Amino acid sequence: MRILLTGGSGMVGKNFFEHPQTSAFEVLSPTRGKLNLFDYIAVENYIHKVNPDIIIHAAGKVGGIEANISSPVAFLVENLDMGRNIVMAARNVGVTKLLNLGSSCMYPHEAINPLKEENILRGELEPTNEGYALAKIMTTRLCEYISRENPRYQYKTLVPCNLYGRWDKFDPQYGHLIPAVIHKLHQAKKIGKKEVTIWGDGTAKREFMNAADFADALVYAVNNFESLSPVMNIGLGYDYSINEYYQFIANTVGYNGTFIHDISKPAGMKQKLVDISKQRAWKWQANMEIQEGIAKTYAFYLERFE
Repeated sequence: MRILLTGGSGMVGKNFFEHPQTSAFEVLSPTRGKLNLFDYIAVENYIHKVNPDIIIHAAGKVGGIEANISSPVAFLVENLDMGRNIVMAARNVGVTKLLNLGSSCMYPHEAINPLKEENILRGELEPTNEGYALAKIMTTRLCEYISRENPRYQYKTLVPCNLYGRWDKFDPQYGHLIPAVIHKLHQAKKIGKKEVTIWGDGTAKREFMNAADFADALVYAVNNFESLSPVMNIGLGYDYSINEYYQFIANTVGYNGTFIHDISKPAGMKQKLVDISKQRAWKWQANMEIQEGIAKTYAFYLERFE
């Protein structure tokens, strides 16, 4: 099977390549220098040339709260352009299978948890990452519309919970919670900092899956594409508070200082736990516990940045 994977140099893409079963596929993942996803003509020509059996659209501009707040235009426009170009080019060339990656940011910020797939677009979005969410929703709906107009085109979307792991971004300004906190607590330990600040009161809850588990879900999706729902959450089915994640990471890093809370800072949605009823019926589940995942991610951080 020939797979065209966008975003191969990102965390999801690299974990997909590291999965032991991807050797059974022919995976094409052109670098930005070889394929500009913002250039529709280039995207269409490339897809026509390589003629993939399936496309996995994993490319995207991603980041944590700080990055989304500071650059909403880029998070909206860049993700919108990439999603539209890859999906429309795939349809126009005649590729009948496409797997789009959404985000749990697509859900309304006051939606009842766990978040069910049918709740997308049934309420206002979380303001701190609205631009990113709008772009992801647009691409997801575009996939649904194409499949509705012509069922021969099976364009489906996986909506993962928050992800972390090897090849993550550890910069506190651009990274998500777990990698950013790993960096922050490691540096605090190095310089003997006795206090570390947590944005908000720390009671907001998040669901984090290791990217290696999500890569396994992608492999399973490729091999079981026909039984995959048009839009389906991929998650753990449980979550932890921000305070708990800080403590898990402190235990792994060996940081023994104290935590203080800055309630003037935004903390995002109070909870973001996806409903995994469809995933369970599809017969896939994640296997890595949070402590194991954080330990492996910290080992990668030390290997790459120390």
